[in-house]
Amino acid sequence: MEALYRLFNSLFLSLVALFAPVQSVIYCALSFVAVDFVSGVLASRATAHREGRKWYFESREAWRTLYKTGFVTLAIALMWALESCVLNFVTLNLTKLFAGFICSVEMWSFLENAAQLSDAPLFEWMRRYLHRRIEKQIDNVK
Repeated sequence: MEALYRLFNSLFLSLVALFAPVQSVIYCALSFVAVDFVSGVLASRATAHREGRKWYFESREAWRTLYKTGFVTLAIALMWALESCVLNFVTLNLTKLFAGFICSVEMWSFLENAAQLSDAPLFEWMRRYLHRRIEKQIDNVK
């Protein structure tokens, strides 16, 4: 039994060591996911309070965020493995590009939550401005 424990322990630690160079990118993306989750919960609570209905925490939202956290971690790790082990003959920075996409989506969601929380025109303006810029870039690509 001890030999089996050592085998699984060494396999796990080998995987941790393999993906150690990409841990800062994963932590960055996960921090965006966490900020979005907290701001989403607060925005949901504020919206319920404004509408005069009772608010309660839904566990399915927490589970969805946990699944998202796992998938984000796995996707970034796999992207890094693809980039460093398979496509190592060219420098593409796919891992950082993919993590940047994830962070951008989470930032967009945070801006929506911040606009709901604060009713500040700044956040609503930023959201609309980013929306127009993205549409303009998409139209330029077409």
